[in-house]
Amino acid sequence: MNLRPATPFDLDALARVHAEAGFAPAWPAPELEKLLLGPGAFGLLVELDGAVAGFILCRSVAGEAEILTVATTPSARRKGVGLALVEAAQKLARVTGAEAMFLEVAVDNAPAIELYRKTGFTEAGRRRGYYRRREGAPVDALVLRRELNTG
Repeated sequence: MNLRPATPFDLDALARVHAEAGFAPAWPAPELEKLLLGPGAFGLLVELDGAVAGFILCRSVAGEAEILTVATTPSARRKGVGLALVEAAQKLARVTGAEAMFLEVAVDNAPAIELYRKTGFTEAGRRRGYYRRREGAPVDALVLRRELNTG
């Protein structure tokens, strides 16, 4: 497993992974580029066997960090890729001076919720109807928070 910073040269691979991960709509390379190059933004990726298997995009501004997205290819799931990405992002956010990290996750995404709880996140709130689905009713998002730089 090779964990490294994501760069603008990785955008096509990141877009592919986001689509393979099942996000609807998947974020295309130009949208990912805007996020990656935005104020306080950082991205990390994991390569398995020379191919991008997962990535995380975050931003850290004014003492708070936010996970914007985490995506892994189906073949990389349950192999520690997501865990490595979230833990590395937490460490990097600490270095930027973030005191806390936030994210939103769909209430029906049990594997992601399990990952976030394993890495120290707790529920801080709920956004009703936050995620729009192609079919069916909107889905609530859990707002999760993890304290950083404590103790």
